Amino acid sequence: MAAKIHYEKDAPIDPLKDKKVAVIGYGSQGHAHSLNLRDSGIEVEVAELEGTDNFKLAVEHDFKPGDIKTAMDNATLIIVTVPDEIQAKVYKEAIEPNLVASQTLGFCHGFNIHFKYIVPPKDVNVIMIAPKGPGHLVRSEFKKGGGVANLIAIQQDATGNAKEIALAWANGIGGARAGVIETTFKEETETDLFGEQCVLCGGLTSLIKAGFETLVEAGYQPEIAYFECMHEVKLIVDLMYQGGLSYMRYSISNTAEYGDLTRGPRIINDQTKAEMKKILSEVTSGQFAKEWVDEYQGGLKKFKQLYDKDYNCQLEKVGKTLRKMMKWIEAKEV
Repeated sequence: MAAKIHYEKDAPIDPLKDKKVAVIGYGSQGHAHSLNLRDSGIEVEVAELEGTDNFKLAVEHDFKPGDIKTAMDNATLIIVTVPDEIQAKVYKEAIEPNLVASQTLGFCHGFNIHFKYIVPPKDVNVIMIAPKGPGHLVRSEFKKGGGVANLIAIQQDATGNAKEIALAWANGIGGARAGVIETTFKEETETDLFGEQCVLCGGLTSLIKAGFETLVEAGYQPEIAYFECMHEVKLIVDLMYQGGLSYMRYSISNTAEYGDLTRGPRIINDQTKAEMKKILSEVTSGQFAKEWVDEYQGGLKKFKQLYDKDYNCQLEKVGKTLRKMMKWIEAKEV
């Protein structure tokens, strides 16, 4: 069945006109939603912790950030953009006590609602607008007159117009320019986690590291290995982004295409797919969600150990040196 997609004509901004929107958190998504909605003529009030970098950024952007209670007062839509791992705590301590019947809780990711770390009362709307891109892209595309495609989901419709409010939100941040695709909190959450773990982040980084290490261990120069296994990934991904696998294969050499078609399935094979299915079952069962919440509450010991190991690996050290030579890429180092 084809997905149902809404565009600007299907998503009038009227349900939020002359209404107040509270944005909880001014990080990646928070800043983009706040600025885009304000530029679309919507009254926006930001809640952020005083003294933080995000608080200072909100002030620079001419907001007057305050506490959550004040931001939520008389707000039609409350957009929760704080990180998944602290959402439940923030909700319990500061959002839930100040919720009023008929208000709308909005989320950019379904994690806490789907896995029931947050269970809102029945007299409020629960909706989701999930941009398919990071906040800086949501903002930059909006400023260009475009937008980033959004996912829309309605978990709870207490007022009868929850979907209209969600579509107005999507329109206000530019998502309706690119398309707003209907989904559910379950589908968005489970596919998002799976994609991050198996392909976009976990799968890709592990593939890059394994390729780099294989060449270096075979005696090839680390700098050459970096270009082949890391730097050129963007060139290939950009081609796939523009025209799918077919356009990428059309654009590369016949030698590269033959190697792709004959050797790729030897790397990503039935055993790999079986492990992907296992990871998907960990996602759908809630096992991963519990593991991540427990890891965060336990002080992130395993997380920090794994992060530090990769941060100091040879691939990263070589990359930092090479990126300094490539002024045109505007290298970002952390």
